[in-house]
Amino acid sequence: MAEGLVNHDLAGRFKAFSAGTDPSSVHPLAIGVMREIGIDISQHRSKSLDEFAQEHFDYVITLCDQANESCPAFFGGTRRLHRGFPDPAAIKGEDQEKQDALLMVRDRIREELEKILNEESLKGS
Repeated sequence: MAEGLVNHDLAGRFKAFSAGTDPSSVHPLAIGVMREIGIDISQHRSKSLDEFAQEHFDYVITLCDQANESCPAFFGGTRRLHRGFPDPAAIKGEDQEKQDALLMVRDRIREELEKILNEESLKGS
């Protein structure tokens, strides 16, 4: 969701690439809650951190505590930032409960990433 949000909301200023510590598939409910706000992530795929081992990034932003703890070192001026969000995939229960959790996390991620990246771009000005 974070990759889709940044690439939609902050297009032209930032380009996001998403990877996980334990990649799997993109959850169908995540695709649905993103579609509700006009962002199509149906063609996204879950990627491993290994795919980006040789890449240079200005920022690496971890969004869950597990990712923050196991994220490899990135060199070359990469700034590491962490914002912890609950993992909606860990919610047990009915689809409606999972969807509600995804909606809350989606909105919090959107707000937080926009705030962080706008502040960071102001520092760089």
